[in-house]
Amino acid sequence: MKFFDLLLTANQSLLRNKARTTLTIIAIFIGATTLSLTNGIGAGIKTYLSKQVGNLGNSSSLTITAKTASRGPGASDNGLTKYVAGQKKIGGDGRGPGGLSQVALTQADIAKIKAVPNIVSVQAGLIATPDYIANASQPDAKYQFQLGQTVGRTNLDMSEGQPVSNSHGAAEITIPTSYVKSLGFASNAAAVGKTVIVGISDATGAQSTFRATVTGVQQKTLIGSTAAFANESLYTNLYDYQTTGLPTNAKDSYATVSAVYKDDLTDQQVASLKSTLSAEGYTAQTIKDTVGTVFTVISAVTYVLDGFAAITLLAATFGIVNTLYMSVSERTKEIGLMKALGMGKGKIFLLFSIEAVLIGFWGSLLGVGFANIIGHIVNSVGSKGFLKDFTGLQLLSFPAKPSALIILGIMLIAFLAGTLPARRASQKDPIDALRYE
Repeated sequence: MKFFDLLLTANQSLLRNKARTTLTIIAIFIGATTLSLTNGIGAGIKTYLSKQVGNLGNSSSLTITAKTASRGPGASDNGLTKYVAGQKKIGGDGRGPGGLSQVALTQADIAKIKAVPNIVSVQAGLIATPDYIANASQPDAKYQFQLGQTVGRTNLDMSEGQPVSNSHGAAEITIPTSYVKSLGFASNAAAVGKTVIVGISDATGAQSTFRATVTGVQQKTLIGSTAAFANESLYTNLYDYQTTGLPTNAKDSYATVSAVYKDDLTDQQVASLKSTLSAEGYTAQTIKDTVGTVFTVISAVTYVLDGFAAITLLAATFGIVNTLYMSVSERTKEIGLMKALGMGKGKIFLLFSIEAVLIGFWGSLLGVGFANIIGHIVNSVGSKGFLKDFTGLQLLSFPAKPSALIILGIMLIAFLAGTLPARRASQKDPIDALRYE
């Protein structure tokens, strides 16, 4: 008997007792549906967060700070850290790592970081704190806001327009969608191309204003910043004015610097780059490092939910064993006849194993398919309701590869569950089987 014939025979055997087979498949179906949904939620959120990494900055950038000595090498017996000549500090309120203020970075540090291989550009981490923002056509309606500095090529998720450009000297700004109504713009599209006024004060308290063109409106995201973003030209002008009146050494001290590395670096090369910077006395973090904890939490929750699905599949596995044991008992004479006609132990074993695999296949296929239908409904309803502000978020995502792995995994479990009944069937003596009543 060829494999295709075994497949047809196994399928016909399952159809003999439709009620029992259906109930066993339903048990597998429930486990497969649960497993698909839990993985779908994790995949959907991870995919969305991966796309939104650009809203936190250039994905090929490093945020670099100076290492701060704490109670370790260099600390004296009374807990104080040895003084390093020429080292500048920012802060000094004792709330930094190990109770220390943040070590400042200077132009010398920027030059040193630029010399590190695979670093494309380095930009000082300026901190501009504007007083307000206003629509140029409504200058008296002023609002407090946060302003971020763009680094390299920041892939902001835009609702309308485009991110700012650092390639020219024109002052540009993007605003979050939450700013649009307050600033008096009719819509996101209406805000693009309009002029806003940014007010900022210098060290003496004197206030000045700067005009900037709105190049785009940022889409609301789960992890994105609620700050507006200025291009290098605008941000530098604001910082220069804000630090007017400060000593040069205070102006040229930075808590962080941002370095852009080559886009084609592998994860291993990025890790090596961070190690090189660490050896030079710096701590470097990528955007992925920043959101890594979020991904870890999502993965942990997904694993816990998968555990509940696994319990359901375990119960279904016993259902497969029970179904096949009953089938073997009911078909004892048939097994004896097949052996008498020359079918070997291996073919008998394979026949019942195929029955188990078919149960796993149909249960998992229907479960994965049903989960996809649920996902489509939830995503459709969510996009018009509770997820309407998060454009592009598919709460449930079912990539082909993980779905295929779920089906194959359940088929493997079904095969293993069917090995005991299949072995029992293959070991039956043909004469005793033919005498069985």
